[in-house]
Amino acid sequence: MPAMSSTRSGIVMGASAYAIWGLLPLFLKQLQPLGAVEILSHRVIWSLGLLLLLALALRRGKALMQVMRQPKLIGVLAVSAALIGLNWLVYVHAVNEGHTLQASLGYFINPLVNVLLGMVVLRERLGRAEWAAVVLAGAGVAVLTIGQGALPTLSLILAISFGLYGLVRKMAPVESLEGLLVETALLTPLALGWLLLHDGFVLPAGGPSWPLVISAGIVTATPLMLFAAAAKRMRYSELGLLQYIAPTLQLMCALAFGEPLLPVHMLAFAFIWSGLAVYGIATWHKGRVRPMAPE
Repeated sequence: MPAMSSTRSGIVMGASAYAIWGLLPLFLKQLQPLGAVEILSHRVIWSLGLLLLLALALRRGKALMQVMRQPKLIGVLAVSAALIGLNWLVYVHAVNEGHTLQASLGYFINPLVNVLLGMVVLRERLGRAEWAAVVLAGAGVAVLTIGQGALPTLSLILAISFGLYGLVRKMAPVESLEGLLVETALLTPLALGWLLLHDGFVLPAGGPSWPLVISAGIVTATPLMLFAAAAKRMRYSELGLLQYIAPTLQLMCALAFGEPLLPVHMLAFAFIWSGLAVYGIATWHKGRVRPMAPE
């Protein structure tokens, strides 16, 4: 029963995280005309403030100090901080520049990147249907590459960086709050330096208000804590099933923003959606989404 309860809570946490991420473009549009690096910097700084308050409220100071006394763990979290920082920056840039559709494609690819990472790093076994799903996703990327005359670089960066981030956090022996707090603290000097050097604490006339900018911390930290907690309670490859939520909502946002959905996009999405459907059906059919105790 404890294992079943853990898995169910992981599903709720994961689904909530992906729903927030899926609707994030709507929030980011409200922060314009701020640039991508400026938005990222504010997200980092105000997330740190929120996480510190949360750690104090939950009396997690002792647990945080235990993390700080482990140089190797800090090194692992520095890697995860770099990965999530890159992911954030590319994502905000994509939304700001009208490429939410490409961001959506990246997160449709991401579940199958997780499958590969689960197999290669965590030695999770894949069946024929799962291999077929990966091949179909690869075909979708190939179609888009041929149609555009170039690799969908933005989409691949988002898919791979977030896949690696989730993998590092799953393997790191640290709770979600402490881990995210350390990651954010590691990114804060860079964020603070950028804002100070570029007058980032002076908001442009007609731009977002300070309460809206500060709320970026809540929008940033909340889904990451939910995701990190979910990753501890589920098989990593099984997280792919929940990741339908975010890119589907992002795709809807892209269409709402008036971004064109070209035939080559539709063909690429068809291959990737087919791969995800094959993987999802095979996973449920084999009963692989079953209660798992936290690792």
